[in-house]
Amino acid sequence: MRFRHPDGSTVHLAYCTNVHPAETLDGVLLQLRDHCEAVRRRLGRDRLGIGLWLAKDAARALVTDLSALRRLRTELDQRGLEVVTLNGFPYEGFGAEEVKYRVYRPDWADPERLDHTTALARLLAGLLPDDVSEGSISTLPLFWRTAADERRAQTARTALRTLGERLDALAELTGRSIRIGLEPEPGCTVETTADAITPLTSIAHERIGVCVDTCHLATSFEDPLPALEALRRAGVPVVKTQLSAALHAEHPHLPEVREALAAFDEPRFLHQTRTVTDSGLQGTDDLGDALRGDALPDGSPWRAHFHVPLHAAPAAPLTSTLPVLQAALTRLVGGPHPLTRHLEVETYTWQALPPELRPRARARLIDGIAAELMLARDLLTDLGLKELP
Repeated sequence: MRFRHPDGSTVHLAYCTNVHPAETLDGVLLQLRDHCEAVRRRLGRDRLGIGLWLAKDAARALVTDLSALRRLRTELDQRGLEVVTLNGFPYEGFGAEEVKYRVYRPDWADPERLDHTTALARLLAGLLPDDVSEGSISTLPLFWRTAADERRAQTARTALRTLGERLDALAELTGRSIRIGLEPEPGCTVETTADAITPLTSIAHERIGVCVDTCHLATSFEDPLPALEALRRAGVPVVKTQLSAALHAEHPHLPEVREALAAFDEPRFLHQTRTVTDSGLQGTDDLGDALRGDALPDGSPWRAHFHVPLHAAPAAPLTSTLPVLQAALTRLVGGPHPLTRHLEVETYTWQALPPELRPRARARLIDGIAAELMLARDLLTDLGLKELP
């Protein structure tokens, strides 16, 4: 979906396909048919943006076979789909029964992360619509915190500088600028937008910036306005923004609140949980850890890294951090010029929701994704953007 900003620029809205578990090229082509095109039709649109997730095997198949890449591009065109952004964070296994810490491997000290991201950049340059010259890719924010040391940090910085050189060469070769955004995430060495400033200013490359995920922003209790202003002052570009909402518990000390939270404690993904105390931000690696005993102080609200559907906040006594998303979006695209032009709805946890909330049929999932996109569309038009055909 495309929108015209009052300054005349185009803002793109997509939904991220990491909600679908396909990891091979054949699987990706099936999800375009069975899900992505169906969402477009449900919305009654001639064109729909998707934030494509290409796992290791799918990416390798495409980068080693130009005919396969042409086939994917043809399928996108025929199904009324367009790609201006990729999710390059998960490498493989994102549809596994247990993902947890595996999603942070390989990290940016591993050469495979550089090679994979380079391949994604090359592929995106070939997938961009004919009238679009800029693409974006979100990626791991360096490492999970326990994997970080100075030697590995230096290796990661070197890898990102090499990536910047490759992106420059790709732009010169293709005329298309692909930008990479480190995605701050709770528990990583770059947990917050503030954490991103020092490594990114040390690299100082115009094609390497941040991907702001509004669920992660909220989970770490970052106020979006000063966070985004600090990035702007530091000259760190917001390459893309993932529109998502975290799980919020206002009174975690109450038994009924803990019972409600326990329904979201599931075995597939990490749900880092945070609270703010007099001594600062405190947290656990997973929601289950927070619920056991006194691992996390419960005198102040808790927020958990669980991407809840944008249009359907959990029932009381829980809620979502949709207001954080709205505040961030107002600053990102509501001003005289957009701070980013790539927006991606990223609710990948539909099948991790409590059983009574999970979509049991494909049609229900399609309905839910379409409803999220309609909410995002309304937020954008309320800010003065005009939806384009």
